[in-house]
Amino acid sequence: MANTLPLFGSAPVAAEPKATFIPRYGVRLVRESQVLYDNKKISEAADICGICNTIGLPDLPHEELHVFFLNTKNYITGTQLVSRGTLNASLIHPREVFRGAILANANAIILVHNHPSGNPEPSNADKQVTKQIRSSADIIGIELLDHVIIGSNGNHFSFRQEGLFN
Repeated sequence: MANTLPLFGSAPVAAEPKATFIPRYGVRLVRESQVLYDNKKISEAADICGICNTIGLPDLPHEELHVFFLNTKNYITGTQLVSRGTLNASLIHPREVFRGAILANANAIILVHNHPSGNPEPSNADKQVTKQIRSSADIIGIELLDHVIIGSNGNHFSFRQEGLFN
């Protein structure tokens, strides 16, 4: 007789384990460093650009994406480096953008990234990522106030100020 696969009920069934351990995780927001800030209300992209100049974002040879957490009065409560990329690209996903914002109990966020080329005009990828983050923000309930691209010599591009958030 040839070897055949056992059919339903014809092979002994291993007993289900009676108990198993479920890991318990703790999630914490950890302050890594701090930046001196005038503690003023954020009302336009230029306010964020001043802070980005302080942390040296326009001078970097690679792209970095930062998210700024804001309270209900639009004061910054924290910031997080979300992605460090290459000369002309940075990989981001909504879960990384919102993880810190949720832990920091942010009411709103502002995305900021630099273009090492110095030209702050958004690429098609920048526009697509912004659209994806906006959709995620609507679902999560944390408002995306703006996405600002920092160029050189004080130049910047604001999605909100350019009417791309309407």
